[in-house]
Amino acid sequence: MTTTDSPATSTAETPTDSPDYSTPSAIQAQDVTFADFGVRPEIVEALRDAGITHPFPIQAMTLPVAMSAHDIIGQAKTGTGKTLGFGVPLLHRIIAPGEPGYDQLVAPGKPQGVVVVPTRELAVQVANDLETASARRDVRIVQVYGGRAYEPQVATLKKGVDVVVGTPGRMIDLMNQGHLTLLRAGTVVLDEADEMLDLGFLPDVEKILANTPAQRHTMLFSATMPGAVVNMARRYMKQPTHIRAADPDEGATVKNIKQVVYRAHALDKVEVLARLLQAEGRGRTIVFARTKRTAAKVADELRDRGFAAGAIHGDLGQGAREQALRAFRNEKIDVLVATDVAARGIDVDDVTHVVNYQCPEDERTYLHRTGRTGRAGNKGTAVTFVDWDDVPRWSLIDKALELNIPEPVETYSTSPHLFSDLGIPEGTKGRLPKDKRTLEGLDAEKLEDLGETGKRAGKGRSEGNRGARPGAGERSGSRTGRSGSGRTSDDAARTTATRSGAPQAAAETSAPASSAENGDGTDRRRRTRTRRRTRGNGSASAPDAPAAPDA
Repeated sequence: MTTTDSPATSTAETPTDSPDYSTPSAIQAQDVTFADFGVRPEIVEALRDAGITHPFPIQAMTLPVAMSAHDIIGQAKTGTGKTLGFGVPLLHRIIAPGEPGYDQLVAPGKPQGVVVVPTRELAVQVANDLETASARRDVRIVQVYGGRAYEPQVATLKKGVDVVVGTPGRMIDLMNQGHLTLLRAGTVVLDEADEMLDLGFLPDVEKILANTPAQRHTMLFSATMPGAVVNMARRYMKQPTHIRAADPDEGATVKNIKQVVYRAHALDKVEVLARLLQAEGRGRTIVFARTKRTAAKVADELRDRGFAAGAIHGDLGQGAREQALRAFRNEKIDVLVATDVAARGIDVDDVTHVVNYQCPEDERTYLHRTGRTGRAGNKGTAVTFVDWDDVPRWSLIDKALELNIPEPVETYSTSPHLFSDLGIPEGTKGRLPKDKRTLEGLDAEKLEDLGETGKRAGKGRSEGNRGARPGAGERSGSRTGRSGSGRTSDDAARTTATRSGAPQAAAETSAPASSAENGDGTDRRRRTRTRRRTRGNGSASAPDAPAAPDA
């Protein structure tokens, strides 16, 4: 097993008198089950009921350490099963109502465990996995995140809970209001820590950690390990064991994923995409766009062409986002167009294709996007479209991940290699034939009323969330998405014109808010403002126009 006294260095250490769980290949060579790790029988049986009997490598490498309450830094590629790696040890230590010892707890009904995640969708996915593993027990698991009304979450917390899964913004909001206390949370999990760094959440995470017991079991999981995450681990963890679930000869990407990269023209990409979606064997597909505007536009275009498509991005309310996810999971649509932040937590094992409609920002974004396919041992295909002006960016991604595709081949919707590379039947056009339009579509899934709080006029905050964050990552527009890089996340990018007292500014008139898309795919927004006009020796104020709401 790979262990360290600090997250930065590692040495190999494998006991000779116990099974070899040191590498994924060694684990796969053994018939290891969850029962072999001393997990509660009820958890083992619940997992067996769900068809889960053998742990994935990250789970088998994590469980021996986690079950002994030793702090862990788990590093594994997206889609390799991290959730049960921390979920099983967490649930193993929870004492549910009616079980021996529950009445002896210092504060029965207060959270015994907490899982912090960067996005709403990931909170839903993690909570669902925990509920699956605890189906034979009465463990009370609550999800807290923005986009839903406060009242049901507050009412659930008052009744008593055992595990809280949520996003930093809503958690801190409930803590500040006195509804959530984590002083009895003996197990703390930070999932997708690198994404929380990207969204600017690390200060919020540190505030949450400061409100948990000093003596706690802490597990941090991340696909990549940037310096800021390592520094946080050093401050808040005690001699953590650093577990990397990868064989020494594996690359950064999952080997089950076929990587295809094309240099495509912006005006032809939808046509290329429409033909790609008719490839033989193509199942559920996720299309990634860089901006909310592009995600909505591509989804609309695909529906016009006959495909069962839905979108998920920060401009949609939480009810619409969950409607699209349910339709995707329930196979009422088979194409989901998403922005990066909103797509975290889309945990569907049989996604066959991932399409980067726009070049990812960097190698970490590429890994997280492509990790939506090739999950749970399945094979997948990742197709990336690179615009002409994104070729230098792609070269950096290619070099960092050692993909050996430095020069994407120029590709059009009529290029012969497009058809041969992806198994597209000859003669396929950019519209789905009517006889193949068999799925029910997005409207077949009910749109739920979640009691969404909407947006606060004039403040640019969504969800009525005070300190919570708008959009998928619940981060306000004043923060950049990637720490120190100037990159903004899809749900945070805003540009507001500065106020000016110049004569030309005085001559301007208030106009409805407008938005446009910059050449690099980011949104450019302008808001109406009160403008003062000078008339002779006096002045007059133009009335306030309605504020353009943040998405």
